[in-house]
Amino acid sequence: MTRSTSMRGRLALMAMAVAGLALLLSAATAQDLAQIANGQRFLETNCARCHAIARTGTSPHPQAPAFRTLSQSYPIASLEEALVEGLWTGHPDMPEFIFGPGQARAIIAYIESIQD
Repeated sequence: MTRSTSMRGRLALMAMAVAGLALLLSAATAQDLAQIANGQRFLETNCARCHAIARTGTSPHPQAPAFRTLSQSYPIASLEEALVEGLWTGHPDMPEFIFGPGQARAIIAYIESIQD
């Protein structure tokens, strides 16, 4: 085997390794994007009537904070437990919500994705 052949072989292996890594990252990104989309759907269904749930806009309810600013008041990851155990604090007429663990993770992923 010549030095040139050996170098081409190593380059080919490196190229395959990079391609494999790119596939893994794109799969993880697709999964993350799906989780964020699920979180957005849960919030649209349950929270948008009072809260601004997007990167812009004002909350329809004057006492309901915009979700994009929640990290200014709370560590977002700590909200996951409250979502699963029952979220009942908030603006005075806020209904109680209880989400499953998967739903809570999706909601947190979405909220984290829109923070100012």
